Parts: sequence; structure tokens; C-alpha cells
Amino acid sequence: MAVAVRGSRGGGALAPGLRNFFSYRIFVSAMFCLLFLATLSVILTSHPSTSHHDPALPSVGNAYVQRTFLALKSDPLKTRLDLIQKQANDHIALVNAYAGYARKLKLDISRQLRMFDDLARNFSELSIRPNYKSALFEPETAVDEDVLRQFEKEVKEKVKVARLMIGETKESYDNQLKIQKLKDTIFAVNELLIKAKKNGAFASLISAKSVPKSLHCLAMRLVEERISHPEKYKEEPPKEEFEDPTLYHYAIFSDNVIAVSVVVRSVVKNAQEPWKHVFHVVTDRMNIAAMKVWFRMRPVEGGAHVEVKAVEDYTFLNSSYVPVLRQLESAKMQKFYFENKAENATKDVHNMKFRNPKYLSMLNHLRFYLPEMYPKLHKILFLDDDVVVQKDLTGLWNIDLDGKVNGAVETCFGSFHRYSQYLNFSHPLIREKFNPKACAWAYGMNIFDLDAWRREKCTEQYHYWQNLNEDRALWKLGTLPPGLITFYSTTKSLDKSWHVLGLGYNPSISMDEINKAAVIHYNGNMKPWLDIAMNQYKSLWTKYVDNDMEFVQMCNFGL
Repeated sequence: MAVAVRGSRGGGALAPGLRNFFSYRIFVSAMFCLLFLATLSVILTSHPSTSHHDPALPSVGNAYVQRTFLALKSDPLKTRLDLIQKQANDHIALVNAYAGYARKLKLDISRQLRMFDDLARNFSELSIRPNYKSALFEPETAVDEDVLRQFEKEVKEKVKVARLMIGETKESYDNQLKIQKLKDTIFAVNELLIKAKKNGAFASLISAKSVPKSLHCLAMRLVEERISHPEKYKEEPPKEEFEDPTLYHYAIFSDNVIAVSVVVRSVVKNAQEPWKHVFHVVTDRMNIAAMKVWFRMRPVEGGAHVEVKAVEDYTFLNSSYVPVLRQLESAKMQKFYFENKAENATKDVHNMKFRNPKYLSMLNHLRFYLPEMYPKLHKILFLDDDVVVQKDLTGLWNIDLDGKVNGAVETCFGSFHRYSQYLNFSHPLIREKFNPKACAWAYGMNIFDLDAWRREKCTEQYHYWQNLNEDRALWKLGTLPPGLITFYSTTKSLDKSWHVLGLGYNPSISMDEINKAAVIHYNGNMKPWLDIAMNQYKSLWTKYVDNDMEFVQMCNFGL
């Protein structure tokens, strides 16, 4: 009994371990069964869909299985054909690109362009050949490997040819493209430069033709002085020296008070006998009072004589006699000059210059009426208001003009400043009467023999040509072209040291040439009384400005 009891206790102790072992194996077996059933379920649910819808891919977790099945079903020859066709299309695009470069470089008739076009066409025609189209590109037909091999061989041959052609021409085309791009850049920059020049010329013209604040101030101060003290500025009878032909007479026509004073002062300061010099200053009605007050307040040194008159004092200068005045009254001329159109000012710099109404001002055209203005004189020296005199000028009256009317310095050198630059030689009248290679001369310092002028009837000649030029067909406006016509073959050439020009536009005139000159001329837009004047020449003018004059100081000329 005792043994039996121990045995039953020992058997009861092993029973739980066996139960644990069998429970683990059952659990593992159950897990494998579940995994198997899940896999089988996936296969069974995905397979029917692929059999009916091969092209579509699932949008959820079955994508990998779908791609695997598609790969197994694909035709490797089709894939190879696609790669060959893609290579051919890539080279067609490359060949067309180089053909486009050739056309851009104006090589339409070149051998390379024709070869590129032929090669691109051959590439494109390969796939549409009947033998290739039917054997390779029909959707329902299996790819024929032999035909595919032949197709691949032809494509590779053409690719090889294309690469050889591109290799040969690439460097040349690249250089040509760089050159073309450089040309395009140069053209664009040149367009900007032309535009900048036009804008600069326009701004310079505005600056040159506008009245500076200081000059306006001076004129107003002088007029104010005249109004405040009328007793000081009563009219005086004309002096007999004004008509004395034995004296040295000068004609200065201007509306610029400070400029006229500099011309007169520079003449007098360099004259050996200043009391023998007579200045005939003519201005317009607006500036006559200021001009008279200036020379009354600041009498000329050395006993020189100054006559100040207005254009209106010469009653014969009316529209019935003067062509310029008559033309200015016409509606057509007024429209040309005064109609406010922006395009008229910006189309052409030169045209813009000649549209300035100052070219029709009588102050500019008075120079053609000197014999009538001063009937008792035999000779007169005409001076522009933008000159400075540096030496005694009396020697000009002693020059033998050989019966000529006008003594002037010629301005031509090489092909520059010939008659062809100022007159329209396409017009038959100009072409018939004048030599296009004749040398032009300078206005600004001219000694005129008034007796020879009257004899040659130069004013009548001027009227004849000015009337013909009402439509501006013979020359652009201004006084130099009609002067060249009026005194053609009646001008005596003077030594160049008498008159040096260009100080208003040319910065490269040598100081040695300037110092030797009797008269220096600030012709151009950069007048010495403007802020845009060239600094290297400005002091030659400012040293003759009357800085002791109270109004000059008050108006802050900035000299």
C-alpha cells in the first residue's frame, strides 16, 4: 500500500510538464496553419484578377505580386525593340537640334544642314518601312528576332554616322553660336548706345538752349536798375564815331548780356589803340534795356565806343523784304517748329537740332544785311557772342581780300567740312551751281568788305536762295549753309591762327594752338557760361568776365 501511494504521487508530478509540452506544439502548429491559410487566401484572391486585367496594377498590398506576374508574362524582344527605338528617337532629336543651329547660323544651303536633314528623315523612315512595320510594330504580332536584329543593325549604323557628323561639326557650330551670340550682344549694346547718345544729345541741347538762372537773374537786375533810376539812363544822341569809316568797327548780334561784355572786354584789353574801336551791338526788344544799362554802368575801358540797338530799330527788316520773316509767318513753318510732338524731338538728333526756332531768329540772320545796316562803312568785323579775343585784331583791316567779300578761316581737312556736308547735292539746282568738294569756312570771326558786298549784290543772292529753300529742300536750317551759298567764290581764306574753333565740343584742342590764336570760338553746346562747359577751356573766358560788377556777384555766376 505504501509503495502504491508513492507511485501515484510521482506520476502526478510529471503530468503538468507533459501538458505544457503538448500545448506549445499545438500552438506552433496552429500558427503555421494560419500562415498557410493566409498565403493561400492571398494567392486565390489575386490570381483571378490578373488573368482578366493584366495591364492594371493593384492599388493596395498586392502590387509586388502583380509586378512579378507581369514580368513573367513580358516579351524580352519587345523590351529590346523599345530600347532600340528610344535610342533612334534620341538621335533624331539631337540631329534636329544641330540642324536648327545650322539654320540659326544662316547655313541653310550648307552641306552639313542637308546631311542632318537627310539623316533625321532616314531615322524617321526606318520604323515605317513595310518589312519593319509589319514584323516589329504591329500590336498583335510577335516580334521577329531576325528582323529585329536587322533593324538594330541599321539603327546602330545611323547612330554611328550621326555621332561622327556631330563630332565633326560640334566645335565649329559651338564657335559659330558663340560668334552669333556675341554679334547679338554687340547689336543690343549698340542699340542702347544709340539711344543713350540721342538722350544725351537731347539733354545737352536743352541745357545749351535754356537760359541759365544766373543769366536770367542778371538781365532782371539790370532791368530793375533801369526802372528804379530812369534819370540815369536817358537816351543819348548817336556819336559820330558810329559812322566813321576810318575806325575799326565790330558787329555783335546777341541777346546774352554777359557774353557780349566778354567779347567787348577781350577786344579792348588786347587792342593797342582801344579808342579807335567801335562796337555795334544789336539785340532783341526784350533785352535792349538790360544791354544798355550794362554798358552805361560799366563803360568800356580805353575810350572804345559801344552802340546798342534793337532789331526793331531797323525798320527795313520786315516780312515784305526779309524771306526768313515771311517764311516764319506761314502756317506750315509754324507747325514744323512749334507743334508739340514728342516724336519730333527724339526721332533724329540732327533733325532735333535744326528744329530749334533760333535758326529763324533775326539775330542770326542779321549778318546778311550788314551793308544796309551800316551804309557809311567800308569794312566791318563780324564776331559771334561765344568768342574770346586774345590778340590785337587791327591787322585784319589791312589784309588784302583780293576783291573778295568775306575773309574767313577755312574749316575743311580731308573730306570733312566740305560743301557736300551742308547742302543737298541731290537737288539739281545745288548740283548745277556748286562743287561738293569746295571747302567750307567758319562763321564767328569774319572780316567783310562792304563795298565789294554791295558790288556783288550778295544780299540779293541770299534772298534768292532763301526763297527757294522755303520747304527746306536745299539745306537744313541755319545760317552757315546760306552763307556758304551767298559767299561762294567770294571768300578769301585767312590764316588759321586768326580763328580757332571747337572749344564748345572738342576736348582735344592743344593749348599751344589755342595760345597762338587771335580768336578762340566756343562753338558747340558747351558754352563757357553754362555748367556743362569744358573745364580746361573755361578759364580762358572767365578771365574777361567783369567780376567787380555788383550784379554779377549777386547773381552767383559760379565762375
